[in-house]
Amino acid sequence: MKTAIVTDTNSGIFPEEAQELGVFVLPMPVLIDGETYYEGENLSIQQFYRLLTNGAAVFTSQPGPGYILPLWDRILEEYDELVYIPMSSGLSSSCETAQGLAREYGGRVQVADNHRISLSQKSAVLDAKALADAGCGAAEIRRELERTAYDSMIYIGVETLEYLKKSGRVTAAGAALGTVLNLRPLLKIEGGKLDACARVRGTDSCKKRLLSEIEKSLEDFLTKGWTVDVAVADSYPDPAFSGKWLAMAKETLDCGELGYSPLTCSIGSHVGPNAFGMAISRRLV
Repeated sequence: MKTAIVTDTNSGIFPEEAQELGVFVLPMPVLIDGETYYEGENLSIQQFYRLLTNGAAVFTSQPGPGYILPLWDRILEEYDELVYIPMSSGLSSSCETAQGLAREYGGRVQVADNHRISLSQKSAVLDAKALADAGCGAAEIRRELERTAYDSMIYIGVETLEYLKKSGRVTAAGAALGTVLNLRPLLKIEGGKLDACARVRGTDSCKKRLLSEIEKSLEDFLTKGWTVDVAVADSYPDPAFSGKWLAMAKETLDCGELGYSPLTCSIGSHVGPNAFGMAISRRLV
């Protein structure tokens, strides 16, 4: 059986990298000032954050059947089956939509709801590809991804509360108070839910707290005997700041190689530019 691995750009995997990895990726739609763009296709991350900073009206959306089905059909001309790994059902209805569409394929399409997004979703894609290369079938891969769905954690610090206010994650009064007090919320994504982890005064302190939380999670994961994947992400428009954040993480953590992906539009629309994050995920292979 030839099993293909398919994901969406919420994973931080874009077409060029997808080709290198031997997987397939579905660009996510983004509505900007009333016009639809597709992430990684005719909208780069740099363009997205520039438009966001300049005050464009931005809304993320889920891909419709007319966009998903042609991709699946094209892949299944070459492969016997596929595993589709969308963003978490806890953050979008795109997973539920895909599960409904998959019922028409008689088991050839397996949709894995492994409750992940961004860096942790990318780890799941890498695991799925390794399992497929080892000869595992689509149904078995889906079961493994869902069995270990909650074995990951993402932390994100934000530079401004403006975008969290727009998305309803904080009230206008809370955002105003946070701005006056120079508070930086540290957010946590665990099991597909975005929650507040802590409020820290100043960006540098927020970064240090984030790294401290990752260190605790790393110790916990390693104590369980798990192989782990630790990675860095951000929404810095300036690559120099991305480099500084990555260097700070490398200096602090003793965990081998650190991966990197940008924070994609689905998260970026909530946290805005100049956000910084890290994830730790259990690796199956």
